[in-house]
Amino acid sequence: MSSQAPERTSDTDAAATPPSRRLSRRALFGGVGAGALAVGAGAALGRSTAPEPVVADAAEAVVPFRGVHQAGIVTPAQDRMHFVTFDVTTTSRDEIVAMLTKWTAMAERLTVGAESVPAGVVGGGQYEPPGDTGEAYGLMPSNLTLTIGFGPSFFDKFGLGDRRPAALQDLPRFPGDDLDPARSGGDIAVQACADDPQVAVHAIRNLARIAFGTASVRWSQLGFGRTASTSTAQATPRNLFGFKDGTNNIKAEDAATVDEHVWVNGGESDWMTGGTYLVARRIRMKIEPWDRAVLGEQERVIGRSKATGAPLGGTAEFDTVDLGSSTIAKDAHVRLASSESLGGIKILRRGYNFTDGSDGFGHLDAGLFFVAFCSDPQTQFVPMQQALARRDALNEYISHVGSAVFACPPGVPEGTEAYWGSTLFG
Repeated sequence: MSSQAPERTSDTDAAATPPSRRLSRRALFGGVGAGALAVGAGAALGRSTAPEPVVADAAEAVVPFRGVHQAGIVTPAQDRMHFVTFDVTTTSRDEIVAMLTKWTAMAERLTVGAESVPAGVVGGGQYEPPGDTGEAYGLMPSNLTLTIGFGPSFFDKFGLGDRRPAALQDLPRFPGDDLDPARSGGDIAVQACADDPQVAVHAIRNLARIAFGTASVRWSQLGFGRTASTSTAQATPRNLFGFKDGTNNIKAEDAATVDEHVWVNGGESDWMTGGTYLVARRIRMKIEPWDRAVLGEQERVIGRSKATGAPLGGTAEFDTVDLGSSTIAKDAHVRLASSESLGGIKILRRGYNFTDGSDGFGHLDAGLFFVAFCSDPQTQFVPMQQALARRDALNEYISHVGSAVFACPPGVPEGTEAYWGSTLFG
């Protein structure tokens, strides 16, 4: 373990920590500030034109928790994800605000590699449950980000119906949907992304633990191997069908496009300024039929070369898709999903592969956990998915089995006592 990287060690162990590590850890915590760890702090909310800085892939790397926007959106996509939704079990507004305040403090500690609460693993002694579950004890931050969102059902539970944005509506049922209610919806969502799966799982586990009595887990999804790039510094990854995925995704460095298509900039719900909307779709891939399809069929369905990612008729991955060419089939995925075919619609994709065992019939339960961020799901994602659901040749090989949408508030600003969602409750 590098002596220059912070460990998730107990605050009570500081005296036994080598000086080089104490210095590194002190410098790290100094970066977020003592007041920040107590929940609070602020930059003015509003329209941002600068993307988040590209973060190193090293295990000790830390993504800033506070800012105008939440981390985990335009942050360079990490390799692993643990996504969870909660149903609220309380009717008390004070109790939900208290939970969100505790979550914020805990999230900030976790993203810098600290225990979820001070001295959480062993500091409480032998006769009380530990304040931290301990499975990430000694692990690095690994670029951990935590992102929260509120579902349509959340607002009616606390007298906030008049604050629910018009854009936040349950997604319609699209042609071909085979949705499982147990994997859909939810009052609150938290997305944990990191380059170490145990760090991401640890974060969700500890948030769920302190939510007891206020909110309970509805459903969750583990993901691996990002299926999109959110930075120009990242290579385009491949999905479980073996094709490069997300070639034309919005990149964080394109600040003007991010501002136009991702962030909410004013409008009827001022509390969402600087926020965005998260769309989640669990897409099961029919792995076995796809694996029996010949290469020519696979490339015709996608509209790209499997080897290079180039659009059919082109030579390189980032060649412009020639929609006037007969080389690309009328029902090819790349044609129907292109912004040119969709009247200029763009979304920021941030999905992950998943494998969840088998279905009991000899078929892998595997696919794409599709996550996307946009400034208005009703005018961006809905028409896009309607076009794909009706005509996409890929539909023969996939099935949408889970669905949800959430309003993600702006980030927790520096210099205030803000918490996740404080603009909504304020």
